[in-house]
Amino acid sequence: MNDARQERGLALSKDKRILRIGASKWAVPSQTQGASGYVVDEATNSCTCPDHETRAVKCKHIFAVEFVQRETVVETVTREDGSSAVRETTREVRVKYTQNWPAYNAAQTTEKEHVGALLRALCEGIVTPPQRRGRPRLPLADLTHSAAMKVYSGMSGRRATTDIRACAEKGLIDEAPHYNSVHNFIERADVTELLKTLVEESAAPLKAVESQFAVDSTGFATSVYARWFDHKYGREMTEQRWIKCHAMVGACTNVITTVEVTESNGADSPELPGLVANTAKRFNVGEVSADKAYVGHANFAAIEAVGAVPYIPFKSNNQGDGPAAWRRAWHTFSLRRDEFLRHYHARSNVETTFSSVKRLFGGAVRAKLPVAQKNEVLLKCLVFNASCLVHAMYELGIEPAFPGVAGLTVAS
Repeated sequence: MNDARQERGLALSKDKRILRIGASKWAVPSQTQGASGYVVDEATNSCTCPDHETRAVKCKHIFAVEFVQRETVVETVTREDGSSAVRETTREVRVKYTQNWPAYNAAQTTEKEHVGALLRALCEGIVTPPQRRGRPRLPLADLTHSAAMKVYSGMSGRRATTDIRACAEKGLIDEAPHYNSVHNFIERADVTELLKTLVEESAAPLKAVESQFAVDSTGFATSVYARWFDHKYGREMTEQRWIKCHAMVGACTNVITTVEVTESNGADSPELPGLVANTAKRFNVGEVSADKAYVGHANFAAIEAVGAVPYIPFKSNNQGDGPAAWRRAWHTFSLRRDEFLRHYHARSNVETTFSSVKRLFGGAVRAKLPVAQKNEVLLKCLVFNASCLVHAMYELGIEPAFPGVAGLTVAS
């Protein structure tokens, strides 16, 4: 059977529409459905076609990608007796991934400068609550900007003081707060909603290019450990605590459109309706992709309520009977599998986003208190969105503006 697939893959490899779409991913057109196609991942030797997913075999699309990366060279060689012969050799072809390098380089080399300016524009609309008595408080906008730059730098509050003072010298903040003031700000429970709103507003300038979204969750480690004595094993046991970040991201720019931070035991599925509703306040949601953990009547209804199409795979024990939204999603998943898989592949973008956030700003939080840990994760999402905006400025020509932040404050 593999020989037949290999022959079909060889024939398919002649199709000029086979393209590299990532470091290890290829888009391969379907031979039966002209407008559809599949995604082959070389790293995992997998394909999104039904043949590979249902039978777990090496399909013709994987073979086609292998053949595309090889080329046959025909050359004439001379034998020892003076006669000539034709010899065919196969060698690997180096396929380059296209990248707008001038725009990418410009964004990377000026990112820190632009991030500071974007945070300044984003925080300008934050209003400090009125104060009746006592020592004058630091402006809420300056504290927010300083806390974000601390997280962006990846350093402790003390070591980040130099960067915060540089922001004050450039006029990005009115006064550089002491590092203890920055720590106290991150530990405040009343700024959690403020930071969530800033994350959502920082993504709003990309409304014109985002209509396809993906949902998932990831964990951030903490420096807090739980210890107990286990009588069964007769020794002390240790477990590291972590918190969970639920997010919706745009499939085009990987920007985080909304986020919710819960304890490590927080379930994924109940968070989806809120994430969809918050994203729909600022974006035109066309479709939402998520994995099997989000299968549920309420989630399908919430996605359709904002005018979007859900692309969530069903579990093996799910049935097609249920509310109208459930039946429509079941019909697409069961009877139009090619279309479903083509859209569902957008879910991989949320994994890319989480990987980028952790790679750039760390996969763990420094804070010890639960509230501060949540706020630190929100700040990571905020500065990640700022970096996404910088790349969008150079690669897409977008000029960010944040009118929705005007008058934003915390409870006094």
